[in-house]
Amino acid sequence: QVQLVESGGGLVQPGGSLGLSCAVSGRTFSSYDMGWFRQSPGKEREFVATINWTGGRIAYADSVNGRFTVSRDNSKNTAYLHMNSLKPEDTATYYCAAKEQLPYRSGHSPDDYVYWGQGTQVTVSS
Repeated sequence: QVQLVESGGGLVQPGGSLGLSCAVSGRTFSSYDMGWFRQSPGKEREFVATINWTGGRIAYADSVNGRFTVSRDNSKNTAYLHMNSLKPEDTATYYCAAKEQLPYRSGHSPDDYVYWGQGTQVTVSS
């Protein structure tokens, strides 16, 4: 059974930084592609970033490009999302997700992923 647990959310002022972690347990981690999504009340789940199993392919949503950094440490079975220059519009529940490497999917859609964490709240406010 694959389990994903996000952590690191909280309250931060605009312009601040916050780091999220996603710990994966139950199965092998290294073959999974990982994604980060966020969702605000009344809105659809929004793509944030993805990183493939080797860490060699990374993609970001335009809204976070240049501010957020996705990474992974396969030895720790953990994916990360480091968020800088945070804006109030970044406020959302952030979710990590995992998918198998094959069949190939872009990783930009929630439908591409099989395993999901429970989410962690990020609030950006003065």
